[in-house]
Amino acid sequence: MKLLYLAPHKIWPLTSGNRLRNYHLARQLAARGSVTLVEMCYASEQASRPPDDCRFEQIISLDKCVGYTAGKLFRGMLGPTPLTLLNYFEPRLASQLAIILERGQFNAVHLGGFHVSTYLSVGEAASMRPTILADWHNIESELMKRYSENTRNWPRRLIATRTATLLERSELRLLERCRTHTVASERERKKLLSRNPSATVRVIPNGVDARYFSPAEIAKVRWNAGASALNRSLLFVGSMDYHANIDAVSWFARDVWPEIARKHSDLKFVIAGRDPAPEVQKLASDRILVTGTIEDVRPYYGTAQAVIVPLRVGSGTRLKILEAMAAGVPIVSTRLGAEGIDVTDNVHLLIADNGAELISAINYLFSSLEIRSRLVQAARDQVINLYDWSVVGKDLFSIYVDLLSKSR
Repeated sequence: MKLLYLAPHKIWPLTSGNRLRNYHLARQLAARGSVTLVEMCYASEQASRPPDDCRFEQIISLDKCVGYTAGKLFRGMLGPTPLTLLNYFEPRLASQLAIILERGQFNAVHLGGFHVSTYLSVGEAASMRPTILADWHNIESELMKRYSENTRNWPRRLIATRTATLLERSELRLLERCRTHTVASERERKKLLSRNPSATVRVIPNGVDARYFSPAEIAKVRWNAGASALNRSLLFVGSMDYHANIDAVSWFARDVWPEIARKHSDLKFVIAGRDPAPEVQKLASDRILVTGTIEDVRPYYGTAQAVIVPLRVGSGTRLKILEAMAAGVPIVSTRLGAEGIDVTDNVHLLIADNGAELISAINYLFSSLEIRSRLVQAARDQVINLYDWSVVGKDLFSIYVDLLSKSR
């Protein structure tokens, strides 16, 4: 297999869920075949390369122009293509990608996320007629629709509703044109098949490096200077410029945390993630820590009494839950937060969907060491058996082997 892996961003460092999925899937494929990684990035981005042991044949960076130009904003507001897709497509980059495809003579192309589906026609026009697989990190229209239903800002609600409609139309076109699709959960597979029953959609779940996030490895790095002062904490992990995460921590801090803080006087709430938005930074206080960008999240798992995932908006599956399962930290999540992951309430984690339920679940978790130990053991067993990246990568490679054997 000679594969071109197209990512809409640099895959290293691992500062977001999208980067994590693309990095690990590309790495797993490179361990089994010849993979050239093509990354899109801004010229202003700091130079960074994945570890040398990733075994990529080549890493090629395509420099993007400034993202949201006035022209793109205007076309996104009034035209048929959603702004989120316009932001990733540039004719100049399409020409460069076409040259790379011809020179490399690839027999397979991996589209690492819905946003690079705008380059599908470039792959289709390549002389080698490569097999093209579209990997959906989320169902973007669903994510935008949920955002429109939860935002209190009515202009944003109107824009999000229209964008969700445009995204769904674009998704339908991709389902019709691309031969094979992968999604992160069975729920998403059924969702796409309900739109196009003739599409080929396979499940390649999000994963985790179970050894890297093991309790033993976390113990080695726990006494990091930034986390060592945290004896007991509730932990939220995620990119803090992402609207779903902003909504989650804001809601939790407003409606849940005051009661938890009153009952557990030695507990802190830690919000760990890059680029915290202004509304997140305003949450910081004596007992709420907003870390900003951190090099290694594992010390924060090491001091966490529980990981909370109070998501009300979003789509896809949460890498933060898989990390917590591997790390041996008990989890309290909304049903949407745990969506797409093979877990059962009160077996692998606790499910709570409103403020009162979250308060009750956290108090229940803290009431017994036996409860915490039982949840942690079941969760770690589950993540090792189903979600380690080595297992996920083997399944993805098998899909490519099958596709390429049929294309001969």
